[in-house]
Amino acid sequence: MSIHLIQQAICYMEEHIYENINYIDVANSIHMSGYNFHRMFSFITGMTANEYIRSRRLTLAAQELQSARITVIEAAYKYGYESPESFSKAFSRFHGSTPKQARQKGTNLHLFNPLVIKIKLEGGNIMDYRMEHKECQKFIALVRAFSNEIINDDNDNSIPCFWTECYEKDLVEPLRLLRPEGKRDLYGLCSPVKNNETHFKYGIGIIIDENTNITELSKHTENGYSIWETGSADYAVFKCTGSDGVCIGETWDKFFKEFVPQTGYTQTEDTDFEIYFENGESGVFCELWIPVKKI
Repeated sequence: MSIHLIQQAICYMEEHIYENINYIDVANSIHMSGYNFHRMFSFITGMTANEYIRSRRLTLAAQELQSARITVIEAAYKYGYESPESFSKAFSRFHGSTPKQARQKGTNLHLFNPLVIKIKLEGGNIMDYRMEHKECQKFIALVRAFSNEIINDDNDNSIPCFWTECYEKDLVEPLRLLRPEGKRDLYGLCSPVKNNETHFKYGIGIIIDENTNITELSKHTENGYSIWETGSADYAVFKCTGSDGVCIGETWDKFFKEFVPQTGYTQTEDTDFEIYFENGESGVFCELWIPVKKI
């Protein structure tokens, strides 16, 4: 997604700020999936589109209340709240003052201005990547559903805890033993987030190919493991360098802020995955494979 499209999305939100819109409506206005728009907007701006809409509405509501052009009840319904009580709670959290206090002179209020996306020229950092094409692939994995809300939450540890749990319960090694020594790489599989769903799936597993002992697969699926299939796709591949999973988030950040605007590629609604190599390159935590297409 280009910087131009981000600015189009912001303009759409400003033009429809009094209407009942959310990030799905904004994504549709620029012909993107809600999933891709949500992730990319959050990485570039540091907030979700819904947070942006809410902050702008509460800013405008405060300005109208201070000028006495509107009552608290009128403001609540004008700015999309179901009741004056829910409006007052949101208003107080944002401004640190109640709507009634906002009508008084001298009350401190927060101002959240419209975003304007500008290109900032910084040092010529090198971002190494390569392009790969993969036909349909099949994996066997431990799969769990996670809330969409954790996607851009830097403080959420749900997926790292899932890895820890699987290792502590000795659920990973039986999968690795289905592969010959030297080819026991692990995959972290992530499904795309769908507009009409509240959760996405994440799986920890191995690839199923000619080197996998397929005679044991049925035993594992009977014990709760799942078969995960992916379609044919092109991938942008990045090495995540570091000692822990923090480097994965940093790589995603660079993908949206540097790779996408400069290359004309955008993420597709296919499985993205990390590869944790049995015999990995020194300093490389994992490889991140992101399915992409030209815009």
